[in-house]
Amino acid sequence: MPLYRDFSDNNATILVWKYDEADELNADLLLEPENAEKVKDYHPKKLLEVLMIRKLLKGLKPNSKILYREREPYLFPKDAEISITHSFPFAAIAVSRNKIGIDIEKFNPKILRVIDKFTYEDERGFIPFDHEVTFYTIIWSVKESMYKIHHSKHWSLKKHYEVRPFELKHLHHIKCRVHDDQISDEFRARVEFFDDYCFTIVEE
Repeated sequence: MPLYRDFSDNNATILVWKYDEADELNADLLLEPENAEKVKDYHPKKLLEVLMIRKLLKGLKPNSKILYREREPYLFPKDAEISITHSFPFAAIAVSRNKIGIDIEKFNPKILRVIDKFTYEDERGFIPFDHEVTFYTIIWSVKESMYKIHHSKHWSLKKHYEVRPFELKHLHHIKCRVHDDQISDEFRARVEFFDDYCFTIVEE
């Protein structure tokens, strides 16, 4: 299981791995007993993604495990913040002193069918027609990353998560925010590309 990318910074360790058939991913050794029921009906590829995350964690914090609170993953013992994401054959983990959200998405023209679900028409004026798939994938991924930091079951990616206009030549400082009637929290997103995938990092 060779390390594929390392996007770590001063606050967080952020690692991406790519599945290889030679990888040893033993569920009995890697999976927390508390999560056995949760994954029992998972598709084999989804289970591999879960196990890849656990193998990453073992290399970083061998005495820790990932548990869930209302579907939100957290470390136990809780001595750091984490975020996880996967899209086969990739899996990634971020371990940070501050809250962090990461997301990986494959560029796919199908995203154009659902842009009304996560953007308003007046948010789209800066997007060039010949790069729509790239821009909308980035926007979706940034909003997903923000959701992992700052989420509520009552919020929607369309109404409460905003990505400000950006250019492809400036992908490390994308301005974004989470907002409702009471709050407006500002963030900066960092976006990386590899293997036709978009990888997004948002740190508190």
